[in-house]
Amino acid sequence: MKRLLLAALRLLRAPSAAVGAAILLVVLGAAACASWLFPDDPLEMVGAPFTWPGEDPAFPAGTDLMGRDILAGLFHGARVSLLVGGASAAIALGIGLLVGAFAGYAGPRTDAVLMRITELFQTVPSFLLAIVLVAILGPSLSTIIFALGITSWTGIARLTRGEFISLREREFVRAAQTLGAGHARIIFREILPNALPPIIVTTAVLVAHAILSEAGLSFLGLGDPNVVSWGSMVGAGREALRTAWYMTALPGLTIMATVLALNLLSDAINDALNPKLRRRRVAAPAPAAPRA
Repeated sequence: MKRLLLAALRLLRAPSAAVGAAILLVVLGAAACASWLFPDDPLEMVGAPFTWPGEDPAFPAGTDLMGRDILAGLFHGARVSLLVGGASAAIALGIGLLVGAFAGYAGPRTDAVLMRITELFQTVPSFLLAIVLVAILGPSLSTIIFALGITSWTGIARLTRGEFISLREREFVRAAQTLGAGHARIIFREILPNALPPIIVTTAVLVAHAILSEAGLSFLGLGDPNVVSWGSMVGAGREALRTAWYMTALPGLTIMATVLALNLLSDAINDALNPKLRRRRVAAPAPAAPRA
């Protein structure tokens, strides 16, 4: 508990954490207020097509080539992108934790079997496998979440396995075994809490990766046609990229800002949970100037 409190204090003092949290709070606020500010369906045609931002006060961000309100799409798309990112990261985290924990704790035979399964998933590019799954199962929000979650767990599994291998021989684990603690208690009550810091950092990156992957799927036409997402907005605007670049620029900038915020937060969390790494970076000597 004391370690977590110290990490939280270091996190609050980090400028990158403040910037990332501020951007993420804006995105979360947009997602929370979407139905209140824009109660109508964001896929409805509500104005004249190709209205540029600032041209009509009723549509501050303009309209797309179908006459849909871009600002309403950005607000409602925040809900879809955050839902896909969080839910798919949760699936990947659950699978990766279970596979990595048992691989690192159970012994060499179980480790060999589980790592061969992990390597099998790693032989196929995760985004390509997600495309195949969505194409087979049908483009829906639940299918996209499942496809992105089932293809993103391998990194978490390997990270968890490495942490368990390094922690399973520690004194506190030996003490728990001596006291008669069962395997489940040792895994989930003794080792896993001490292995969480790097996993938490990686989870933030997983959410960012899932948001980008959902945008890529929607851009390729494999998104849920019944909901609006930032990726589907970018995909719809590519047909008018030369004449109305704002249709792709606005959702693209929103994706970039959200991913940047998550990466800033992950770096700040990593520095807060690993102060030795931060001090090592600060104390590293500057590279020598090249000689004339």
